[in-house]
Amino acid sequence: MEKIGRFNVVHRLRKRQLLIAINSVCALSIFFFGYDQGMMAGVNTAKEYYTRMGFAHTDEKGEPVITDSLLQGGIVSVYYLGTLIGALFGGWFGDKFGRIKTIALGAVWAVFGATLQTAAMNHSWMICARLINGFGTGILNAIVPVWATETAEHTSRGQFVAIEFTLNIFGVAVAYWIEYGCSFYQNGESAFVWRFPIAFQIVPLVFLFGIVWLFPESPRWLCKAGREDESRYVLERLREDGVQSTGKAEAEFQDVRNIVELERKNAKSQNYLYMLTGYKSGKLHTGRRVQLVIWLQIMQEWIGIAGVTIYSPTIFRIAGLTKDTVGWVAGLNQITYTLSTLVCVFTLDRIGRRWTLYWGSVVQGIVLFLAGGLSRVSIDAVDAGNQDRANKFGGGAVAMIFLFTMTFGATWLTVPWLYPAEIFPLEVRARGNAWGVVGWSIGNGWLTLLCPVMFEALNEKTLYIFAACNVITIPMVYCLYPESNQRTLEEMNLLFASDSIWNWDAEKNYKLLVEQNPELVQAAGRGQSVVDPETGIHKPSRNMSLDPHGMKSNVSDDSDEKATTQHL
Repeated sequence: MEKIGRFNVVHRLRKRQLLIAINSVCALSIFFFGYDQGMMAGVNTAKEYYTRMGFAHTDEKGEPVITDSLLQGGIVSVYYLGTLIGALFGGWFGDKFGRIKTIALGAVWAVFGATLQTAAMNHSWMICARLINGFGTGILNAIVPVWATETAEHTSRGQFVAIEFTLNIFGVAVAYWIEYGCSFYQNGESAFVWRFPIAFQIVPLVFLFGIVWLFPESPRWLCKAGREDESRYVLERLREDGVQSTGKAEAEFQDVRNIVELERKNAKSQNYLYMLTGYKSGKLHTGRRVQLVIWLQIMQEWIGIAGVTIYSPTIFRIAGLTKDTVGWVAGLNQITYTLSTLVCVFTLDRIGRRWTLYWGSVVQGIVLFLAGGLSRVSIDAVDAGNQDRANKFGGGAVAMIFLFTMTFGATWLTVPWLYPAEIFPLEVRARGNAWGVVGWSIGNGWLTLLCPVMFEALNEKTLYIFAACNVITIPMVYCLYPESNQRTLEEMNLLFASDSIWNWDAEKNYKLLVEQNPELVQAAGRGQSVVDPETGIHKPSRNMSLDPHGMKSNVSDDSDEKATTQHL
């Protein structure tokens, strides 16, 4: 292909090799995201950092004393304002100019922000740098999952994204251990202790910017942009082995082309306000989809992962662990957390998105109730002077923390990031995924500010609130969230075409539309070709519609016309 650069890997790799290569680039971006998330936990405890920023000082025992918790929390949480704004910009840019250019732009912006953070000399400087860095991260988070889902096959889409989020938690773990190692340098009093971990994130970002230009654009975006020859070529390299054509790539291409036509017929041009309200979206119901992804991401935070991260050091100390031992145990927790994400790699495409969330919520809810109860018994034992009893029950609470993070890594970590990249129409898919990042930013920023206040007022009882949120998610997912597993991206418009918000109505309506719109689901989704085997000519598409009643009318009219012709 003349329009695709000669050095592009799409000319050299095929099928699974090409998919793995694309997934590796996505994983690099997600690794940076995880590293960036985990980095500030260690930075906040560096003596030179908190004294320079002016929110704490050191007491006679060498322990930090927070004097301005609002400033401390503000420096951390302003990052999420940046990710929110960056995601909205990245979604718009990605739908207009493509996935590859957006990834490159996000990498450059994040490098700029990371450089400013590394060189920060006061809290005003750091706040601005965090905002800029968050903006770049938001761009990447809005577009990378979309690029991954648009190139993967629908039968293994969840597995590929789950692998990427294994790298996300690996990034968190790497950040922790780098900061743990740096904390021993010059007794932890050097600026190197916090500047080096911040600067380290520049390495994967520079590599990401340099390598992403060698990878193919999303075939679905190419088709939407009218570059059909390139789209067909990329799909052929992704789906065919080059020896004997199965027609699979061509069938998928026709699905994509048909869905582009259908979307433009069923909805007017969509901006962010229209998407949020569902205005002029017709049967595509983008407003409903936006609400679903925002609240799924918010609930991902409120089911307890942020709270457990904050409260776990306290539980470790209650269990009788020394300061040095707490560091090792927290690091071990990060390692088991990383390994637990591999469970999702092997189960997500087998049991589906909904059942993954179900079993995660059940286990997490039980574990958090137990962690809260065991922590209370330990606290009471410490107050009574019974350290042995405190250590025993505190050890049980520590075990619950490990079990919670492992369950979260195997379930709720991945699905809220995968679902938004799957369910939106092609015309606005990047902007739709951006709404998911907005939800994550709201949930994270909200909880970052509230958690210290909640734990100060309620102590371990805060864990009961998170446990209750896990209970709430079960009926929420059951009633409102249709299953996206083993369905092509083109089928999602049929899945959300129902005017009812309830999942059971959506599934019933979906079955009717599948029967009436075979051009949208029979090709890639069911392994049938849209090319006539005798003539080699594309089969003509019918009058596609997202209204099952409208289709019945059209079919009836066609039948009457045929009958009239035969009669004449």
